[in-house]
Amino acid sequence: MRILVPLVLLLALLVRPVAAADASAAQSVIRTQEQALARDDGATAYAQAAPEIQALFPSVEIFMSMVKSGYPPVYRHRSFEFGAAQVEDGSIAQRVHIVDAEGEAWEALYTLQTQPDGSLKITGCSLLKTGQSV
Repeated sequence: MRILVPLVLLLALLVRPVAAADASAAQSVIRTQEQALARDDGATAYAQAAPEIQALFPSVEIFMSMVKSGYPPVYRHRSFEFGAAQVEDGSIAQRVHIVDAEGEAWEALYTLQTQPDGSLKITGCSLLKTGQSV
């Protein structure tokens, strides 16, 4: 029993709701990218991506092509609303509820990490049509 209590406390610290400041910072980065995409401002959208993402898509043009073809609900949508956020092992996971240009509902899960320079960058985005299972 003595081991169980510290283990439960440790797990609670590893997976915890995001503090308001963490959620606000994450949402600001995501919103900056979302608004840049709406203006077709590839440079600003690309700047919100972590170095690992930029290494996979080594130019603004390649990144924008990937977003347009692989994430059309993120690229163009009717609504984009933040849901719950969590911190796990130093990463922030932020849910976003999206209604695409055709009126279909989607759930996006953005992941973000603090970079060595202190900035917060997007490390990934998983997209699933609402009602579909993984």
